[in-house]
Amino acid sequence: MTEQKRSPVERANILLEALPYIKRFYNKTVVIKYGGHAMVDEKLKDMFARDVVLMKYIGINPVVVHGGGPQIGSFLKKLGKDSKFVQGMRVTDQETMDIVEMVLVGKVNKEIVGLINHNGGNAVGLSGKDGHLIQADKYLLSDEKAKDTPPEIIDLGLVGKVREINSGLISSLSNDGFIPVIAPTGVGENGETYNINADIVAGEVAAAIKAEKLILLTDVEGVLDAEKKLINTMNDREVRDLIEKGVIEGGMFPKVKCCLKAIKAGVQKAHIVDGRLQHTILLEMFTDSGIGTEIVP
Repeated sequence: MTEQKRSPVERANILLEALPYIKRFYNKTVVIKYGGHAMVDEKLKDMFARDVVLMKYIGINPVVVHGGGPQIGSFLKKLGKDSKFVQGMRVTDQETMDIVEMVLVGKVNKEIVGLINHNGGNAVGLSGKDGHLIQADKYLLSDEKAKDTPPEIIDLGLVGKVREINSGLISSLSNDGFIPVIAPTGVGENGETYNINADIVAGEVAAAIKAEKLILLTDVEGVLDAEKKLINTMNDREVRDLIEKGVIEGGMFPKVKCCLKAIKAGVQKAHIVDGRLQHTILLEMFTDSGIGTEIVP
C-alpha cells in the first residue's frame, strides 16, 4: 500500500506501533555500521541520512561507523594499483594506506557528514587520529596450514587491530547534540595510520561506549542457517556453534565476531540487517516484527 492510500487511522497506528520503542531507546546510544549497497545507491544514501537524523530528533543517540571498500578499490584501480586480499583483508602497504586514508577520511566520511547535515542533522566526521579516538596496534594474521604444525604468520602491512577507543570523545559529542561519523582508521604508538575492518571498529565502539544496540548494514538478509534460511534470533552460544560447524564463514564471520564482542561487553542486542531495503534501520528499531538477524546474550 502506498503512502497516498493510507488512511489517517493507519498512519496513526504506524506511529503508535513505534511509540514503545521510542520510549525504550530514548536517551540510549545505537552504533550503526554503514556499508555495502546502502552506501552507493543514491536513494538509499539519502534515506539513511534522514533515518539517522530522525533518530537524533526523537532522543536517540546514533553513532555511525562507515566502511568504504568499493570506493577504495575503485580509486586504486584508477591509479593502476591492484588490490590484494588475504582472508578478506586488504594487504596495505604505505602507498595503499595513503590512498585508504584519503578516500575514507577525506572523501567518504565527509560525504556522509554532508548528507546528514543537509537533511537537518548535526554530524561531525572523525578518524582514529582525531582526539586519539582509535588507538591501534599492528594486526598479524595467523594462518594454520596443517594440523599440529605452527601457524604461518602473515604480515598484511598497515592493517591494524583496535587497542583502545576514546569513548569519552564520542559521548561528549553525542551529549552536545552531534552525530559522530567515524572512519575506520586507527593511530599507532608512533603516529602511523592503520587500516582497520569497519565491522570490527563498530563492535569495539559499541563495546567501549556500552551502546544499547549495534546494527550492521549488509548486502544480505542476515545470518543464514545450513539450509540458507534466515535466522531471526540467536544467542552467543548458537553463533559459536554455527561458526564451529562452518555454517558462518567468509564475510559474515567478522560481522558475527564483532557482535559477540559487543554483547560480551554489555551491549544488549546486535543486529545484522539488509541495507538494501529502504529505511532498514527504522524497520528494525521501531516495528514489532523487525528484520534481519538479532544476536542476544
